[in-house]
Amino acid sequence: MELTYGLSTLLAIAFVAAVAPIVVGLVPGLHLPQVVVFLVGGALIGPEVLDWGDPATVEPFVNLGLGFLFLLAGYELDFRLLLAAPGRLAVIGWAASLALALGVVGVLAATGFVRAFVPVSLALTTTALGIVLPILRENAMLTGAFGTNVVAAGAVGELAPIVAIAIFLSANGQFIGLASLVAVALVALLLSYAPRLLRGRRVRSIMLAGEHSTTQTTLRWTILLLLFLLVIAADFGLDIVLGAFLAGGVLRRWAPGDTEQLEVKLDAIGYGFFIPIFFVAAGMSLDLRSIADAPARVLVFFVLLLVVRGLPALVVYRRSLVRRERVEMTLLTATALPLLVALTHIGLANGTMLRENAAALVGAGVLSVIVFPAAGLAVRRRGEPASAAPAASPPSDPSTIGEAP
Repeated sequence: MELTYGLSTLLAIAFVAAVAPIVVGLVPGLHLPQVVVFLVGGALIGPEVLDWGDPATVEPFVNLGLGFLFLLAGYELDFRLLLAAPGRLAVIGWAASLALALGVVGVLAATGFVRAFVPVSLALTTTALGIVLPILRENAMLTGAFGTNVVAAGAVGELAPIVAIAIFLSANGQFIGLASLVAVALVALLLSYAPRLLRGRRVRSIMLAGEHSTTQTTLRWTILLLLFLLVIAADFGLDIVLGAFLAGGVLRRWAPGDTEQLEVKLDAIGYGFFIPIFFVAAGMSLDLRSIADAPARVLVFFVLLLVVRGLPALVVYRRSLVRRERVEMTLLTATALPLLVALTHIGLANGTMLRENAAALVGAGVLSVIVFPAAGLAVRRRGEPASAAPAASPPSDPSTIGEAP
């Protein structure tokens, strides 16, 4: 019975994923990212509306979807970028966001609006790089100074909160959390050097010979790497987002053979199946009743995401980007969701976060995904010369989550 219900839930999710590009195509003037349709569709088929399924019955698929989202984000990031000027500016920007968050949440805690000081403060400093990257890629925004700066800012907006979660919100204490973080990072570092042992040996030749055959050797080893680091991170009490992000960084270092084809395969598996499951399930899991009971809280956190995470970009990048690009950076870096889900889960599990705030934070994250990237694209299009518009955006791939035709 449970298996049948899980399959029914997957069927409902697959329906939303299949319909999403059609919905986007029918309203091209809105430039709607598919992730918006995933979230709204998930809310409609979820337990609180149509009740076509229960996301808890497909939790392994949801975790794999989250894993693929951050695997591809980690693969896209060149970690050397974090040591260059864009990385330094990204750290300054995140530090400014953290200072703002601590001050704002301190005031909210004093008034009784917030109880979970640390989770809420960290939530306001996050950036959903995994969501933003496909949108940037589809709209040719990853090149030049803007592209490198927004990727670096997004990476720090994901990595820094993950590190803080591991240290300050570990169920086993801060020292154990820090030790676990170091241990998982060392495992990832060792894995990044492991393929050197295969150079010139028969195992490597076998892997390369089978990468495009029915054995799909490189793809299978990539999935093994992802699952291994997800399990390692979970066993050490860390969020699986960290394991997935590190898996992407390791894969970028050792991916053998035809890397372009490997990227195509990963995009097909991730964006074609697993990643839509994560976003639709996130929509299904929305606590709509708590949001309806306290809609003002959603608006408060939505505005705070923009103020705390986004506005520092206007100052930090004043010498690196023109004003229009700084506005785009403000909107894109304020986009948040996956880590908000993780932080609210931790806050509810340890009893420090009010249920209405947990729902409001996730609702604000969903709203940020719906509003901020679309607004950023609108600012980009308004600032582009009309003659340059066709060349700036490659044809949309309907299988891509960040489609904006």
